[in-house]
Amino acid sequence: MTTTTPTPAHTTQHTVTQDEVSALRAAVRAILPDPACGTHCAASPVHAFVLAHTLADATVRELAAAEPEPVSVVHLGQDIRIERPLRPGEQITVTLDVLGARREPRGTRVAVRARLTGPDGTSHAELLTGALLLGASTIEPFGQIPSQPSPAPLGEAGGTAHAEHRPTPQWIRGYAQASGDLNPIHLDALAARDAGFPTVIAHGMSVLALALEEIADRYADGDITRIVATGGRFSAPVVPGATLRVELAPDAAPTLVRFTCRTPDGIALKNGWAQLAPAAPLPDGHHD
Repeated sequence: MTTTTPTPAHTTQHTVTQDEVSALRAAVRAILPDPACGTHCAASPVHAFVLAHTLADATVRELAAAEPEPVSVVHLGQDIRIERPLRPGEQITVTLDVLGARREPRGTRVAVRARLTGPDGTSHAELLTGALLLGASTIEPFGQIPSQPSPAPLGEAGGTAHAEHRPTPQWIRGYAQASGDLNPIHLDALAARDAGFPTVIAHGMSVLALALEEIADRYADGDITRIVATGGRFSAPVVPGATLRVELAPDAAPTLVRFTCRTPDGIALKNGWAQLAPAAPLPDGHHD
C-alpha cells in the first residue's frame, strides 16, 4: 500500500486575454438561439475553472502515479465563487491544494481547492472541485472531503422556465478547443468507448457553462458577470444528438436560480444553482 500525505500547494500563472475569454463564450453559445456575445465578451464564471483545470488535473493524476494501471478522472461536482470578474490583461496566479482523499468502491474520491489571485494579492475566485480517480486503490486516505451544499432559498419562488438544446460533436469539439480540455473521451469515439461510454461525451463544465448562459440571458440582462457563484453535481454523461433540457427555477427577486440539466437517459447535472448580484445602478441622468 502506498502511503500518501497531503500534497503541498501547487501554483501556476496565466495572463488572461480577450481572445480566450471571447472564444470560450462563443464556443458555449454556439447552440443558443442568439450565439453572439461580441468580440469584447465578459468572462464566464467557468473561465476561472478553465484557468485552474490543467494544474488541477495534473495534480490529482500525480496522486495516482503509483497505481498499477492508468486511472480515469471523473468530475463529480464543482463550486465556483467569483469575488472579482476576470479581465483581459490581468495576470492570474492559481494556487491549488488537495484537501483530502477518501476510498470508495469504484476508486478514490479527492477534493481540490483552487484560489485565483491577482499580482497584488487581490482575490478573484475560489473553486472547490470533487473528482473520482476511477480504479485508484493505493492512495492512503488523508485530509477531509468538504461537503458542497447548495445555498438555502433566499426568497419567494418565481416562475419556472426551461430551454432545450441538442449538443453536436462540433459543439463539443469547440468547447474542447476553447477550454484546452482535450481529453480523448470528448473527441474520439473509440477512446470514449474504451472508457465505457457509447460515444464521445460533452464536458460536464460545458453543460454548466451553457446553463449559466441561459441564466444570464433570462435573469441578468445578458450580463454574465452578475453570476457571482455557482455549483452543481455531475451525474450522467451528455452525448451528441441527445436533447438536453435545462430547467430553471429562480426565486422571485431573482437572486438565486436553481437548475437541473437532463437528457432522455436521465439527469446529467443535478443540484445546480447560480447566485446573482443586483444590477449595477445607472449613472446619474440615465433612466431605463
